[in-house]
Amino acid sequence: QVQLVESGGGLVQPGGSLRLSCASSGSIFSINAMGWYRQALGKQRELVAVISSGGSGSTRYADSVKGRFTISRDNAKNTVYLQMNSLKPEDTAVDYCNISSDQYAYWGQGTQVTVSS
Repeated sequence: QVQLVESGGGLVQPGGSLRLSCASSGSIFSINAMGWYRQALGKQRELVAVISSGGSGSTRYADSVKGRFTISRDNAKNTVYLQMNSLKPEDTAVDYCNISSDQYAYWGQGTQVTVSS
């Protein structure tokens, strides 16, 4: 059974950095994309970044994180990363890993990111 295991969240000061990791415990057939979503308190879940699992590895970011966050992947390990730099208080949220295949969308358990002085 496939499970996504997330790590890397925590408390950081404004301007600091965190690196989130998400790894699948099992093989996923025909991955289409890997990405990160986040949900702040009182708000709906929103897309943060996504990367295509095809050869191009094209990426897309929310406007609010462009230039600060970088998504990367390791298809062989079914792993996706999110490097978060220049963090702001408004980045405080629970971040969720997502891996989408032709048949299913898999989600991590969520990892808390808190940006505060």
